[in-house]
Amino acid sequence: MELTKKEVSVLQETAKQYMEFASLPIQKEKIKLWKALNRSKMERPMVVIDQIPWIEMNNNHEMDLFVEDPVFRKVEYNLKKEIYKFKHYPVDMVLDPFIRVPKAVTNTGYGMRVQEKTLYASGSVSSHEYMNQLVTMDDANKIKDMVITHDAEETKKRYDFASEMLRGIAPVMMEGIMFHLGVWDILSQLMGVENIYFNLIDEPEKIHLFMERMTSSLIKGIDQANKLMIYDDNANTCHCGYIYTDELLPDSGKGKGPVTKNGWAFGMAQLFSSVSPAITEEFEIPYVKRMAEHFGMIYYGCCDRLDDRLDAVLEIPHLKKVSCSPWSDREIFAEKIGKEIIMSNKPTPALVATAIMDEDEIRKDLQRTVDAAKKNNVNLEIILKDISTVKCEPQRLTRWADIAMDVVNNY
Repeated sequence: MELTKKEVSVLQETAKQYMEFASLPIQKEKIKLWKALNRSKMERPMVVIDQIPWIEMNNNHEMDLFVEDPVFRKVEYNLKKEIYKFKHYPVDMVLDPFIRVPKAVTNTGYGMRVQEKTLYASGSVSSHEYMNQLVTMDDANKIKDMVITHDAEETKKRYDFASEMLRGIAPVMMEGIMFHLGVWDILSQLMGVENIYFNLIDEPEKIHLFMERMTSSLIKGIDQANKLMIYDDNANTCHCGYIYTDELLPDSGKGKGPVTKNGWAFGMAQLFSSVSPAITEEFEIPYVKRMAEHFGMIYYGCCDRLDDRLDAVLEIPHLKKVSCSPWSDREIFAEKIGKEIIMSNKPTPALVATAIMDEDEIRKDLQRTVDAAKKNNVNLEIILKDISTVKCEPQRLTRWADIAMDVVNNY
């Protein structure tokens, strides 16, 4: 872990700029608003912009990276992303007043590597064709138990190095791991989506076997993480939404201990948008329920359509937020979600990707969502994400942010 004088200087100056923003009173004000939402007593809908095409954001070299060490390059990158968003489209984001450095943790995953063909499109976006590696029942043996390890000595070295480098600038918080319960996303990459669809019809018992193996593997990973006490109880987001809560994270860096019962996880089954709710009930809900039991709170859903299967989703233990994607009927979703679970709306990113951005259409789209939530007394967050392109016009996100904040401030 050797950094040049220039690299150290870059990290110090970047940390100074970050801390200037993180120390502003607005951060505490936003935390208060997020806690109100997350206790299901929102003061107004909350707004986030995330999963951005960063390759299109660097017109003025604000995102240039200089650090070569992989650990501290990640620190530099994460700081610069947070600074960029706060400067250009902060909406309701929160900057915690410390610098996160990852702990030295390794995870073997499910023991298989994705085999794929890709067709490059633009930026970081490609089309993928996944090779089927799970063809027979015997192939379930390829799915291995997760093995998680923590090099505590290396973690201490990182902490000591970062603390000395940032002395007088910022405190350091060592960052643990979080779990992705979206097993179907992984299985889709190991088999290919079309192959899964055929197998759901022709060989359902085989799919159940694969899901059982992956669920068992992940739960073993959870158990190991808890024994090692390396879960990230101080993470302030889960699947892009902010997660300050009275129960688990009442303030920045005030987590209740690094085990999964004190943290969040998120799950999803995105390919099931093209199958019936009955398939979700049989092939997803029993497995995700077993995984979710181990966590304090759960965020469920991503781009999947869920308005037609909310009854099943609401059975997931410790559920707190559910995604209302562009594929869901938001009015039906708002009618069904109830007052306790948060409606996590995902406006379509297509509206910032058109040849000419239609601001009136963006406002109508956002207002329709807010109206549906208000009519049903629903707690609402709005997360613009999965943004593949803004036609190399970063200012589009600034305009979207201005419109969104105008809509929610007039709630």
